Amino acid sequence: MKPLGVNRVSIAVKDLEKGVEFYSKLLGATFFEATADDTEKLGIRVALSWDAGIELVSPMPDKDTFVTKIIEQRGEGLIGVVFAVDDVEVAHDAAEKLGVGVWYTLDYSQEEIDKHLQGRFTKYKEYMLDPSTSYGVGPIIGQFEPK
Repeated sequence: MKPLGVNRVSIAVKDLEKGVEFYSKLLGATFFEATADDTEKLGIRVALSWDAGIELVSPMPDKDTFVTKIIEQRGEGLIGVVFAVDDVEVAHDAAEKLGVGVWYTLDYSQEEIDKHLQGRFTKYKEYMLDPSTSYGVGPIIGQFEPK
């Protein structure tokens, strides 16, 4: 496995629109909404800025989500770092050997990539690792093959 660097940081915000407005004005970043069926199941909305390397995550109204709990405990801010690797399965195996659990797996089909990620990739798979076993900030390991 080869590390390919940080893909993006994930930031919890109470209000997605205000977060997008802030980072757009601060950095000149361009965001698009990336809320999908799987994120809706988790009770969250997502906005991505590929040019700034930022993922904003907010809880949906009246949903008891992991993002709600994080914001209540620590406030808004950094909740995860997405690391790109050339082989996500090898990275997943390394996490297991270290005793780091997988909290959630995201493995998009090409149709889902086209619909939710602007068709930017031919492969998009990530494992969200348990922050309680990985120094507090949720590392996410992913394999993202551009088109």
